[in-house]
Amino acid sequence: MKTLFTNIKGLYGIYDAAPAFKRGNQMLELPSIQGAYLLIDDGVISDFGTMSNCPDRADATLDCTGKYVLPSWADSHTHIVFAGSREGEYIQRIQGVSYEEIAAAGGGILNSANQLGSTDEEQLYEAAARRLEEVMAMGTGAIEIKSGYGLTFDSELKMLRVIRRLKENYALPIKSTFLGAHAIPTAYKDDRAGYISEVVDRMLPIVADQGLADYIDVFCDEGFFTVDETAVIMDAGAKYGLKAKIHANELANSGGVQIGVAHDAVSVDHLEQIEEAEIAALMNSSTIPTVLPSVSFFLNIRYAPARQMIDSGLGLAIASDYNPGSSPSGNVPFLISLACNKMKLHPHEAINAATINGAHAMEVGHLTGSITRGMLGNVIVTKALPSLDFLPYAFGSNHIDAAYVKGQRV
Repeated sequence: MKTLFTNIKGLYGIYDAAPAFKRGNQMLELPSIQGAYLLIDDGVISDFGTMSNCPDRADATLDCTGKYVLPSWADSHTHIVFAGSREGEYIQRIQGVSYEEIAAAGGGILNSANQLGSTDEEQLYEAAARRLEEVMAMGTGAIEIKSGYGLTFDSELKMLRVIRRLKENYALPIKSTFLGAHAIPTAYKDDRAGYISEVVDRMLPIVADQGLADYIDVFCDEGFFTVDETAVIMDAGAKYGLKAKIHANELANSGGVQIGVAHDAVSVDHLEQIEEAEIAALMNSSTIPTVLPSVSFFLNIRYAPARQMIDSGLGLAIASDYNPGSSPSGNVPFLISLACNKMKLHPHEAINAATINGAHAMEVGHLTGSITRGMLGNVIVTKALPSLDFLPYAFGSNHIDAAYVKGQRV
């Protein structure tokens, strides 16, 4: 099946070979062709160029006059497998109760874990599938999904089986992350070491044996897991071949960045609370900083210092953290607007953070995240826009006309 996109106003994110992770000034680079065509053949990008060289036949031809075509969003941090919403806590926060106070009272992650434990696996799958289809329609063409709302042996495995079913039933790249160390469950509130043993000695061997996860994650932050506890869990994961992706420095300058770097974590995510020492640690590593601007928006907390990070020479990824408590949305175009408006990123920097850099943050940069021959035909077609900058500027409108995964319209 050959699908030809013609008369593209601007084809962005084009490369002759899969691009590396972008850092510093490279994040402004978003190569493009104006007046372009794009050919996807059997789910793979086979050619692109100016309309003067456009092929004259295909199985399907789509006229993109006035529209832009971009690589799909690569959302490298989500929790879309969950059992219920938490709008009651949202009202509490409006009334002045902090996220930390809600968590300490048994809300937050523990609330979600209680709901998930009593939810049938089929119901959990159906709800997650609806959310996945929702974000795919908004342009997401690769996604990472974490467990972590189970916090028991049975519930964590249930979540990971749901993620495996999503992998089997949907065509986009999906990465699975085991986040048993998301919080200390109520049953272990006086026995932290006991729960860490449950994660490391009981859950992890089964997760690895059944091939249920690509990564292991820990919420290394104030009120959750300490640096030393995080190191124990990451070391255990490494013995089973699971690389780390760390929740770090959302609520406090926790040391999560440094322990992630020391353990060669693929990424450290959140980073609302980082300073020069953390930036320096990341500069000398291959660990990818990932910022989650909709968390800052929803919780009314500090935004990660993304502008400072890029100006220091770092690259970064942007992800949604789609979850029921601190970011109940997977709307990546809105993230791009937040990154521009609140973090002072140029639209090109924000788009690179949400495409090629997001793809590298889940190790699929060789498959998606750019318009490159041989890559998956995962692309976004915008509606007719006056400029690409209009995408983050007019943040309240849906500017996605169509999303494609392996050349098939979502």
